Amino acid sequence: MAVPETGARSARDHALAVLRVRGAALGAALLPAAAAVVLLAGGATGHLRGDGWDALRWTAAAVAVPVIAAAAGVAAVIARARPAVSPTVQIDESAAPDLYRLIRDLADRLDVPEPSAIALTPDCDSWLEDRAHTARGRRLPRPGAGKRGAGAPVLVVGSPFLWWMRVAELRALLAPIVAGTGPSAHPDIAAARRFVRGLDAAAAVAVAARGPAPRRLAYDFAGWVSRLLLRAGASHAAEMERMVAAAAAVRAQTVDYGLRVVAQEQVGLAYAGWDRLLTRVALPAWRTGRWPARLDAGVVSALTELSRRDRLAEGFATRLGERPACDLLEEPGEVDRQVSLLAARLFHGGPAEPGPDWAPVDWQEYPEEVVDRIWRSGAARLFAALRAEKTPTLAELIDRLAGVAAPDVPAGGADALAARIGADLAREEAARAGAAREAGSIPLPVPGGDGALLPPGGGFPLQPPRSGRELLAEHVTAAVCCAAVDTAGAAPGLDWLDGPALFVDGERRADLVRPVLALAEDGDPRPLRDWLAAVGVRPDKPIRLV
Repeated sequence: MAVPETGARSARDHALAVLRVRGAALGAALLPAAAAVVLLAGGATGHLRGDGWDALRWTAAAVAVPVIAAAAGVAAVIARARPAVSPTVQIDESAAPDLYRLIRDLADRLDVPEPSAIALTPDCDSWLEDRAHTARGRRLPRPGAGKRGAGAPVLVVGSPFLWWMRVAELRALLAPIVAGTGPSAHPDIAAARRFVRGLDAAAAVAVAARGPAPRRLAYDFAGWVSRLLLRAGASHAAEMERMVAAAAAVRAQTVDYGLRVVAQEQVGLAYAGWDRLLTRVALPAWRTGRWPARLDAGVVSALTELSRRDRLAEGFATRLGERPACDLLEEPGEVDRQVSLLAARLFHGGPAEPGPDWAPVDWQEYPEEVVDRIWRSGAARLFAALRAEKTPTLAELIDRLAGVAAPDVPAGGADALAARIGADLAREEAARAGAAREAGSIPLPVPGGDGALLPPGGGFPLQPPRSGRELLAEHVTAAVCCAAVDTAGAAPGLDWLDGPALFVDGERRADLVRPVLALAEDGDPRPLRDWLAAVGVRPDKPIRLV
C-alpha cells in the first residue's frame, strides 16, 4: 500500500538500512563457513594442495563449525522469542459494530488497510500494535474488501477517550493512527519492524533466563548479540518510525482536519481527569482491596467537575449533548468493568479476578465501602502506633499528639510515631501482595515509554512519596473524620477530583487541613479544637475502629 511519497521513500530507506544490519550479521556468521567451503573445494579439485593448505582447511573448518552452531543458537532464540504484547481488553465486532464500522470507513477514506482488530487500554493513549505472532487478531469483515492484508496491526484505543470524547472527536483523533496501517503493509518496513521486535524480545528473554550455568551463558551470549545488533540499527529504526508517523499525519490531513484541534484539546483534558481519578480516587480503593468498576464513567464525572470549578462550562453543555463515543459499544458498562479491572492490575498489581478481598465497588457504594474503611483503618493504625491502652477517643489522641509533636520534644517524638505508622503500613501492603501471589494472580508488567517493561504497580508512582509528618497528618485526619461521623452526623463522601471527602450537612468540609497540620507538625491543638467545636464533634466520645 502506497504512502505519501516523501515520507514513504525516507521510511523505506531507513528500513533497508535496518535490514542491511541483519544482512551484515548473517554474512559475518556465514563467512568462516564460506571460507571453509572454498578451501575444501580447492583441495577436492586439486588446485589448493600442500601441507599449508591442508592446515588452513582444517583451521577454517574448526572455526566454521562453532560459529555456525552459535549463530544457529542465536537465531533460534530470536525466532522463538515472542515480543511483549501490551495488556488490553479485546473488543470483538459483535460487541462494538458501530465502532468497527467507524474505523472501517476511516480506513476507506484514507485508502489504507484496515486494522485487524480493536482493543482498549486503560490509559490516555492510542497506537497500532503488531500482534501477528499471537494469532489473536480478527480481521474486520467486510464483503468485497480486498485490502485487509494478513498480519495487519491491532488498533489500541485509550478507553478514557471513548467515554469523554464525542464520536466526531474520536474519529478525528484516530485518523492519523489508522493511517499508519499503510506503512505497516510495506514489505521492507514490515520486515525491519519484525527484525527489531525479534531482537527486543530475545534481549528480554536472555535477561530473564534461568537454569544451569551453560544455559545461562548461552542466553547471555544471545542477549549480547541481540543488543549489539539493536545498537547498530537503533538510529535507523527510530528514523524509520518517525518518517512513518510523518507520512501517516500527512495522509490523515484529508480527514476531519478541523476537528483534530478540538480532539487534541480533549486529549489533554482526558489525561488530566484520568490522572486525578487514578491518584485521588482509585488508588485509595485499591489499597483497601476494592476496585472501582466504572473508572471510565468516573472520568466524565471528574472532568465535568473540573470544568465547573475552572469555569470552563461555556459551551460545555452543548458539547455533552452530542453523542458520546462510548455509545459505539453495545455494552459500555461491561467493557468499563473489564478495563477497570485491568487498570487495577497494571497500576497497582491487583489480582486477575474478583474475590473476597478484591471486590468491585460501584460509585454509589464508594463512600461506605472505601472512604469509611480508609478512615477507620487509618485511625486504628494511629492508635496502635500510639500504643493506646484504653478506649480510644479523639481527646486522648489530641493530648498525646500535642505532647509528642511539640517543637521542644526530641526525636522518640512525632517522627518516631510517623515511622511506626509507616512500618505498619508497609507490612500491610506486603501482606496484601503476598496474598495476591498465593492466589496465583501474577501482576502484569507496565509498558514504559521507551518500550521497556517496568515493575507492576511500581513502574511510576501514582502518588509521590509522603514524608513522615504528612503520613501522620493523614492518619490524624482519618481519626477526626471518624469522630465527626460518629458524633456530629457527618458522612463520608466522594469528591471526583480530590477523592475521599467529609460532608457535614450536605456540604463538603475542606477546611480541616490546616488545623490538622498545626497539631501534627507544630504540636498546637487549638486550631483543631476550635474546628471540632464549630462542627459539633464530641472528642470525649469513643471512636469506632475497624
